[in-house]
Amino acid sequence: MTNPDHTRLRVLYPDMFGFARGKYIPLAAATGEVSYSIAIFGVGYDRALIPAPGADVLDGLGDMRAVYDPERVKDSWQEGTGVVIADLLQGGKPLAISPRHALTKAVDDLEASGFRARIGVELEAYVLQPNGNGGWEPWDTPGSYCYGTGPLVDPVGLLDEIMAAAESAGIGLETITSEYDTPQFEVTIEHKEPLEAIDNTFLLKLLCREVAARHGLLWTFLGRPFGDRGGNGLHVNISFQDDAGEHLFCDPQSEDGLSDMAHHGIGGMLEHHEAVTALCAPTVNAYKRLIPGQLSGYWANWGYDHRAVAIRVPSDRGAGTRLESRVPDGAANPYVATAALLQATLLGIRDEVTPPPCEEGDGLETANTERCAPANLSLALDALETDDALIEAVGSELVANFVAMKREEWRRFSQAVTDWELNEYLTYH
Repeated sequence: MTNPDHTRLRVLYPDMFGFARGKYIPLAAATGEVSYSIAIFGVGYDRALIPAPGADVLDGLGDMRAVYDPERVKDSWQEGTGVVIADLLQGGKPLAISPRHALTKAVDDLEASGFRARIGVELEAYVLQPNGNGGWEPWDTPGSYCYGTGPLVDPVGLLDEIMAAAESAGIGLETITSEYDTPQFEVTIEHKEPLEAIDNTFLLKLLCREVAARHGLLWTFLGRPFGDRGGNGLHVNISFQDDAGEHLFCDPQSEDGLSDMAHHGIGGMLEHHEAVTALCAPTVNAYKRLIPGQLSGYWANWGYDHRAVAIRVPSDRGAGTRLESRVPDGAANPYVATAALLQATLLGIRDEVTPPPCEEGDGLETANTERCAPANLSLALDALETDDALIEAVGSELVANFVAMKREEWRRFSQAVTDWELNEYLTYH
C-alpha cells in the first residue's frame, strides 16, 4: 500500500539481462500503469539495437504497458519513494518475453500439477573501489576472513546500511557475512513463494549496488570478476508443497529422508543440465566460473550436503528439505534462472526421471560423470536450442529473444581483441 509519506513511485521491471528498468512517477500521477518501448528487449550491453524476436526493433519500436498493483508498493531505500515491480502487457495480454512472466508461468504450471514451490536464494558478490585510473580494484579490507562480521571485514559499515535498507523495503534477509575470498560477501534471503522470493532478490541486487555507490564503491555480482579468486554464485533453493502445506520432498520412511518426487526433481535438473546452464549462466564471463574446482555446479551431478556438485541436498529434513542448484551465477536474471530450474524440476517429476548415483568423491577436479556445463556461452546456447521440452516449458518466445540477444553478445566478444591476446602474442609475431 502506498505510504502517505511517499511523494513518488519507482516503477520497475526486469529486462532480459535482469537490469532494473523503470521510471519515477509523481504520486499524484500514479495511475497503476505506465508505458515503455518494447524495444528495450532488443538493447544490448553496448546499447546497440538488436532485432531480437519480440522486441519490435524493425517494426516501429512500439509500446508495452507496465501494470502495477498499488497494494504491492513497498517503502524503498530512497527517501519519500515507494517501489513496485510491474507486470508487462502488450495488447492487453502478458508479454511473452517478460522474465517475470516466465516465472509466473512456472508457478502456474506447478499449481496445475498440484504443487506449490518455495524458493530461498543465496547471493555472492565482490565489493570494488576505484583504482585511480578509471577502473576498479578489490576493496581494501585487510582484516577480512571467511564468515567475518564487523569493521574488520566492513570498514565503512556497508553491510549495516544494506541490512537497514533491506528492512525498510520489506526484504527479509536471513544472513549476511564475508565469504571465502576477499572482498567477497554473501547475502541470503528468506524462503518465500517464488514470485515474492525473486522480487526480493531483484530488489536486493539493485539495493546493494546503490547503497555501495553512495560510498563510491562498486558491488558486483559478476560471475568471476577476478581470475585469482572464486566466483559469485546465485544459489537457488527449491522445495515443493501440496495445497495442504505438506512438504513433498521429504519422506521420513526413506533411507535418505527424500521422497521419490525429490529424486525425480533432481533427475529433471540433471537431464536438462546443459540447456539450463545457458539460462543460469548467461554471460561470456560466467564460463570462467563454470570450471572444475570452483564449487559452481560444473558437473551434472548431485550429492548429500556436498558443495562441489550441481545440486546439493542440504542435511535438513522435514520442512527444511530442499534442492539447492549451484549452477546460476550472480549475473543471471533471477526470474529466468528460477523459472528454468523450476520447469526442469517439474519435467523430471512428470517424466519420473531417475537421477544418476550421488556424488561420493571430491567433485572438484573429477566427478562420477563426464557430463558437465558447456565450455562457453555459444555452446550453452546450442544446448538450449536443442532442448525442445525445456524451451516449451520456459516459453518459446522468451527463449528466442534470449538466444538472439546472447548470440549477438557472443559475436561481439569473438571479434574483440583482448589484453590476454596482446600479452600472449604481440612480442612474438
